[in-house]
Amino acid sequence: MKKIISALDPRTKMTLTVFYAIIVVSTSRPGWLTTAYFCLMIVISFTGHLKEYGKWLRLVLPMSFFFGIVIWLTVDFYAAVFAALKLLTLTSVFFAFFTNTDPEDLANSLVKMGVPYAIAFVMSTALQFVPIMGRKIRNVMDAQRARGIPLEPGWRALRYYPAFLSPILIQAFQLAEELAEAMEARGFGLPNRTFLKEYRMAAIDWILISLSTTLMIAAFLLI
Repeated sequence: MKKIISALDPRTKMTLTVFYAIIVVSTSRPGWLTTAYFCLMIVISFTGHLKEYGKWLRLVLPMSFFFGIVIWLTVDFYAAVFAALKLLTLTSVFFAFFTNTDPEDLANSLVKMGVPYAIAFVMSTALQFVPIMGRKIRNVMDAQRARGIPLEPGWRALRYYPAFLSPILIQAFQLAEELAEAMEARGFGLPNRTFLKEYRMAAIDWILISLSTTLMIAAFLLI
């Protein structure tokens, strides 16, 4: 399955992800939602990202739990569990997409569809630099903690936040300046841009898009 998914065109992956997310958001049946979540677990497991998903759950589960608590206080317990599971499933859809799709390939394939290069570039750059900034943030936090500066959440740590935010902002500006220089050196914005890789929709791409469209229509009719 990993080879099949990696061979798909980025536009196919994006279409399947959007359709799957629409079905998850639209469904009101717990059985369907549970099935959708376990199908995602199978895909994530076969693509070899299960360990990464476990680490990612540490961030998403508290958010889903808090969202469920809010729904429980405003509606009821059944609605809270359903809403928390729907949020977890929806975010898992995009986790599966981004872990199996290279941002640069996605942006270049969108340009082939007619999307302006500037928009595609901003999107791919944002996807690429989010993990970079995440690593920089962790490095700064570890360095400041090694100096005895407490940065754990809480009111007492507020006065130490400038020691955390200042180096992060400086590194962010440096990164933006280096990116701007690289863009200028490579002739960003020039017409008649060419790509190293040619993006073409294969037969399997059209089959999966047609099948997913049919399944989505059938799901809406059964909802």
